[in-house]
Amino acid sequence: MQTELRKVKKLNIVIVENFDQMSEHAANMLRNQILTKPDSVLGLATGSTPLGVYRLLAEYHEMGLDFSEITTFNLDEYIGLAADHPASYRYYMEENLFSKVNAAKKNIHIPNGMAPDLEKECERYELSIQNAGGIDIQILGIGTNGHIGFNEPGTEFGTTTHVVDLTESTINDNARFFESRDDVPTQAISMGIKSIMKARNIVLMANGESKADAIVQAVKGPVTTDLPASVLQLHPSVTFVVDKAAASKL
Repeated sequence: MQTELRKVKKLNIVIVENFDQMSEHAANMLRNQILTKPDSVLGLATGSTPLGVYRLLAEYHEMGLDFSEITTFNLDEYIGLAADHPASYRYYMEENLFSKVNAAKKNIHIPNGMAPDLEKECERYELSIQNAGGIDIQILGIGTNGHIGFNEPGTEFGTTTHVVDLTESTINDNARFFESRDDVPTQAISMGIKSIMKARNIVLMANGESKADAIVQAVKGPVTTDLPASVLQLHPSVTFVVDKAAASKL
């Protein structure tokens, strides 16, 4: 019997001119969350898309925004990269945000891609999110194939934090962060789609024409595991913040 998936409501879509405006809109959503609830639990993403957001959050901290009570959980981490590897997501977060704000180290959570037992690490990470009371606002990017986190096409909607095999397209997309394509890890630990959907609020950012196909399918296409981001149509509080190029096919 086929399961019927019903959209919760019309999606909130904010279309802006460019990357800078996208970053400012999303950063202000995070700032308002922290001001409203100083002990907020933030779900954070990596890659090129949120770099402007983290730059602005660092500036907001210089102007007085307090991160001392927040808790953070990152979406994912490569398997096989140590925390001090320049391409690891822990290194990325330290360089781009955590070294610039007053977040307590004990409240910063990133999967351990060097864990000796990866399945146990996934279970531990998922339980840590639950023990923190769940994520108040989750920041997402989107892959050209529609992945969110590292949940590649075909990932079941019921997955929690898990080990993923990265697709060729994702490896190719991320090769720019490594000296060569051969250096890109082929596996990662990622929050699952169910983990992401438990967040109380979700903000998905996208910029550039290369994301236009994924955005239109995520917003207007069928809800299908073939395009993981389409599941966001079922979330009660999600905002797409996209520039004109990424929104060009809407």
